[in-house]
Amino acid sequence: MVLTVDVGNTRIKAAVFEGSNVLENFIFEKKELEEKIKKILEKFQNCSDLIVSSVGSVEKQSFMNFENQLNVHFFSHEDIFPFHNKYATPKTLGIDRMILAAGATLKFPKQNRLVIDAGTCITYDFIDENDNYLGGAISPGLRLRYESLHNFTARLPLLNLEAPNSYIGNSTAQAIHSGVVNGFIYEIDGFIDEYRANFSNFIIILTGGDAEFLAKRLKNTIFANSNFLLESLNQTFQYKIDND
Repeated sequence: MVLTVDVGNTRIKAAVFEGSNVLENFIFEKKELEEKIKKILEKFQNCSDLIVSSVGSVEKQSFMNFENQLNVHFFSHEDIFPFHNKYATPKTLGIDRMILAAGATLKFPKQNRLVIDAGTCITYDFIDENDNYLGGAISPGLRLRYESLHNFTARLPLLNLEAPNSYIGNSTAQAIHSGVVNGFIYEIDGFIDEYRANFSNFIIILTGGDAEFLAKRLKNTIFANSNFLLESLNQTFQYKIDND
């Protein structure tokens, strides 16, 4: 068994795998990390490896405290990946984006793939049918858009995510929801349309914390999986074992 852990900007996701099968998923706060991993390992005592992808502010030692129970692995730019990294600044490419690109490459061979990760930030990562990682885009996620409207204006309130009633907001709150949510959806559909116009044999993978909210609102057909990064961690780890 393998325990995969994705440390994001706001929270932590984890999953236990046996082969390619997910046995259980977990979501918890950063301050709960060691307590939660301890409980997971008590429940799944046959876990042999802990695989970590981290973009958040969690000390490496928090994971290394478990090295007497299982093998701890941190993915880095020096690891082997199933794609050719054509990014102009490859060392600055986030490990989470590399893991997503690897998962897309392994799960959908010989296709053009666009991975859209809708979390604190929304990232777009494109891997062509020849397994070349070409790059993508980064922009603020839904929560950041709500917060920026509140933090950088004098009077706009901080709202929680809510589907707008119409594209015409008839109150300040509805105008904010329309601008944030509809603007976000138009952005994603616009990017997808641009890629579709330039590439055939194309698949779109939508993941991240806001994936389920967005999936039914996008006009384009997508493959939505909010746990794609955890699955990609497991797949990429198996690829690393097979190719070391």
